[in-house]
Amino acid sequence: MQVVSTNTGIPVTFEWMGQPIRTGIFKYQREEPIFLGEEDVVDDHVIDRRYHGGAEKACYLYSADHYTFWKEKYPDLNWQWGMFGENLTVIGLDESEIRIGDRFQIGESVVQVTQPRQPCFKLGFRFGDQSVVDVFWKLLYPGIYVRILQEGKVRIGDQIIKMNQNMESITVSEVFSIFDRNRKNLDLIQKALLEPFLAESCRRDIQKIYDIAK
Repeated sequence: MQVVSTNTGIPVTFEWMGQPIRTGIFKYQREEPIFLGEEDVVDDHVIDRRYHGGAEKACYLYSADHYTFWKEKYPDLNWQWGMFGENLTVIGLDESEIRIGDRFQIGESVVQVTQPRQPCFKLGFRFGDQSVVDVFWKLLYPGIYVRILQEGKVRIGDQIIKMNQNMESITVSEVFSIFDRNRKNLDLIQKALLEPFLAESCRRDIQKIYDIAK
């Protein structure tokens, strides 16, 4: 895997159901390195910290390889890296092979995978089409959130080196599937709930699904 773009956001305000909403999902490529801090990317704008940023979702990575699908589906958009609000756009990121708890070195930093992206209406605003959120939920292209075990700078071109794979865990794609196609798969849900490196906010959401399904 390799970093092809480092992205940070600018705050944007839009109206949603009669209320002003501020978001940092509009991220754009930076030529200079970005610094992965313990709770967020330095100089990025994280607006709603209930769902973004913090120790367990300090940085978001999305695969450059997935852009092909989306460009075909939304050909009229002004496509550029960072369209999904990711801080790092990465070649070769495969959520079906990456497991919760896996550790990677990225530039000067060391990170650990915590959960998949859970999209909301702000992604729909970014795309100018709320149907993108439903499509995103049904695909297994969620990208990954990471916690920062070692802070440091990341540059375009940096290799992403696997340091340790948590072979006892489940993949990012499997966790993400619990929110749609595997909502009644109690074995998979229980395995996710028992995973110690899963972000607590994601665990709470999966617990709600389990309480309904059991």
